[in-house]
Amino acid sequence: MSEAQVTLGPVLFNWAPQLWRDFYFRIADEAAVSTVYVGEVICSKRAPLFVPYVEEVVARLIAGGKSVVYSTLAQVTQKIDTRLVDSITGLAGATVEANDACALRTLRGRPHHVGPFINTYNEDTLAFLAGRGARNVCLPPELPIGAIEMMGEAGARLSTSIEVQVFGRQPLALSARCYHARAHGHTKDSCLFVCEQDADGLRLDTLDSVPLLAINGIQTLSYGYLNLAREVPRLRAAGVTRFRLSPHSCDMVEVANVFRALLDETLDPGTAQARLEALGLRAPFANGFFYRRPGHQLIGAEQASA
Repeated sequence: MSEAQVTLGPVLFNWAPQLWRDFYFRIADEAAVSTVYVGEVICSKRAPLFVPYVEEVVARLIAGGKSVVYSTLAQVTQKIDTRLVDSITGLAGATVEANDACALRTLRGRPHHVGPFINTYNEDTLAFLAGRGARNVCLPPELPIGAIEMMGEAGARLSTSIEVQVFGRQPLALSARCYHARAHGHTKDSCLFVCEQDADGLRLDTLDSVPLLAINGIQTLSYGYLNLAREVPRLRAAGVTRFRLSPHSCDMVEVANVFRALLDETLDPGTAQARLEALGLRAPFANGFFYRRPGHQLIGAEQASA
């Protein structure tokens, strides 16, 4: 079995640039992660805000022993989006994660990663991507364990590592319109970057005032936080070698250390669950997709073994 790695996906939210920088500095110095993904994935308008800090963030991460992968936009609809993708895929010597077909076209024939925003749902798609240079594929979060097992077997044959998100709000959909701006009475073009007000996304309730989803600019996420701590042993047995954490404003160093200890088998799943519950998140945990159930559900240990 290949050595398992804890990875940190790109920050999906619009954090203040200095906070974004300081977050990565702490990850570089303290977090037990092997690979860190850096880049604006949701909105090209945000990208220039972080440009002054990218170089020093990457340098700090490398000095901290982390591998750096540059992530591209997940949705390309305008020329400004295309230019941003081209600027990332054109970085000499960089490892790039494609999150849209626009990036796949440019990266064809060059070793690269494929992110969870590209629908890699079956072995044929995985083989297609691997044949064009994909060396690592992060599966969409809605895949159940049965499908993950098949993808793990195919990945081993194709020499393509399989990555699965194990913590954080689950990406569900993207829109051409910005609900975040609309909720504050703005248009997408004159948004005033109001998404910065919600560090982990804007909660979206039903008409009965029941929390349902979270909004991040043009992105829709789950309200609950995916937590597959108890499922780590099954994921490892399925051939998953990279365990992705999605960054949030909670203590991500603690999250990373918990999952690293799980993979090292120095921490049992029950204790890991308790430590993650102690983070004090303002939303529940969820793992329903893993068990072919509605994604917002949390299937406990007793139900999972039934």
